[in-house]
Amino acid sequence: MATREEIKSELENVPEERLTELYRIVKTFAQSRHPSSQPSLMAKLRRVRIDAPPDFSENIDLYLTGEKTLE
Repeated sequence: MATREEIKSELENVPEERLTELYRIVKTFAQSRHPSSQPSLMAKLRRVRIDAPPDFSENIDLYLTGEKTLE
């Protein structure tokens, strides 16, 4: 496993003209490790609540055609 000191010593070998490219790579890597400020799609979907009769999922076709109604 690499240590900070090993990474820092390798940085000394990076040519000056490539530092901008390396900085972008490191920054992208660091940001990917932090949780996003926006909730993920799955987190949003977990919050969805449906107010429907108990047989709604079994008889959705009947509710859609009007043979059954929400009461």
